[in-house]
Amino acid sequence: MADDFRTTQVGERYAQALFDLALETGRLDAVRADVKSLKAAWTESADLRRLIASPVMKSEDQVKGLVAIAAQARFEQTTRNFLGLLAQNGRARDLPGVLTGFERLYARHAGIVAAEVVSAQALDEVQITHIRNALREQLGRAPELTVRVDPSILGGLKVKVGSKLFDASLKTKLDSMKYALKRA
Repeated sequence: MADDFRTTQVGERYAQALFDLALETGRLDAVRADVKSLKAAWTESADLRRLIASPVMKSEDQVKGLVAIAAQARFEQTTRNFLGLLAQNGRARDLPGVLTGFERLYARHAGIVAAEVVSAQALDEVQITHIRNALREQLGRAPELTVRVDPSILGGLKVKVGSKLFDASLKTKLDSMKYALKRA
């Protein structure tokens, strides 16, 4: 699922359009909150992923579904209109890339350093604070952390800041050892 959030050229263009519109209308923070909610919903809801990604789903149905979700979540009108347009143009499948692109544009605009921390088990507040402090020391400013759990990494952490990935997961270490043993 994390791979869903890769940006594409189409996603970047739509993200730029949404960002420009939100900035122009003075609704940037409200739209950003909607984008964060949508990203969380994408991660949590298999139904939403099916609605967006299904090749058999008609764009009219995607429009109705996305507009209904936006209305139920009480999204900003700018976000509602944008989601309808995205689906109407047959680009609903690009939604994850749009969300990522928008977050990147917002971070650049606001001077925010975003970091994603992935762990095999839920981290407690002390661990998150320790990671935030270590990143602050390395980056020179406090990062905005997104923390998620992915049991498939088995143990350790993956930390992504911008395009840099620091992978200290047990799965990666085991895969490296397996590869080295195969070559021996």
